[in-house]
Formats: sequence, C-alpha cells, structure tokens
Amino acid sequence: MPNRLHRYYGAGYSHFITTSCYQRRPLLNNPHIRDLFLDVLEQARRRYHLIVIGYVVMPEHVHLLLTEPQRGDPSDVMKALKQGFARRLLARMRLNPHHPDHLSLEEVLPEPNCIWQPRFYDFVVFSEKKRLEKLGYIHRNPVKRGLVLEPQQWAWSSFRHYAYNEPGPVVVNEVERAELRIRNVS
Repeated sequence: MPNRLHRYYGAGYSHFITTSCYQRRPLLNNPHIRDLFLDVLEQARRRYHLIVIGYVVMPEHVHLLLTEPQRGDPSDVMKALKQGFARRLLARMRLNPHHPDHLSLEEVLPEPNCIWQPRFYDFVVFSEKKRLEKLGYIHRNPVKRGLVLEPQQWAWSSFRHYAYNEPGPVVVNEVERAELRIRNVS
C-alpha cells in the first residue's frame, strides 16, 4: 500500500465510501444484480454491527454512508462486501451460465472474476453539515445521471427510507434521522 494513503479509523466518525466496478464498467446495470448487492450489504451490516446511514447502487459504482463498525474497521467491511458480492455473483453465473441476466454481464467482464476496482474512496464525515451534504449527493446521483426523474423512483437507494419511512432491503437504522428537503417536479 502506498505511503500517501491514510485511512482515519477509530474516532467514531461516519465514512462516505465510493467503490467502482472494474474499469468502471456497468456490471451493476441489471436490477437483479443490484438486488444481490443490497442483500450482501445487509449481511455485512449485521455481521459487522455498523449503521448504514445511506446508500445508492449505480450501474458502475456504489456510494455508502456508514458509521464505523463495532467489529473491525471500514476496510474490513469493504473487503467482505466486495468479496462476498463477487463470489455470490460469479457462483450464480457458473450455476446458470445461460440466464439472460448473466449473458450481458459476461460480455462486459474484461477478465474472469474481475468485478471491482481495487481499493475504495473513503471521505471522513466529521460534521452534521457534511453528513447531510453526502446523503443528499447519494440520493441525487441517479437523477443527475439521468436514470430517473426523481430520487424516489430509484429502488436501489436509501431515499425512500428518509422521504416516506419505508423499509428497504438494507436497514437504515441511524439513531438521528437526517432532514431532507423534497421538492416536487411538475
């Protein structure tokens, strides 16, 4: 690991994490594959006893806003998350190689077993202002990319938890809820 890379863990701050698919290819472009990622995220949340503040799964990357886990550190969580997802996805592909969801994935896989870019981006969120800024960024990302017209239309995000108090595939169980302003687009 390069000397210039420093991770700041142990102070109890939240972490805004971004991880990308290998060569930023759209390996998460399928709804079933995004659902699988969220299943693995929920398992990691339970296993590492962390609080998921917000998330969004995009076609070629993922944004997470997490607290530090009670077990391990955010690097341990990301390692387990990325490896767990890759193993489950590749196992599915091997079991049913002719499934329509897998054919498009096989076409975009540059090398066998390469799902994720190495490492991940981690921004330490040390204030409420930054937490709200990052949460808003997460929820606006599908709109900004033109995938949907409004954040509530993207099923692979924590937005509906905040806007409508709806449970999702990942438990968003922060102690203090953030306030989001929702504007109607007419």
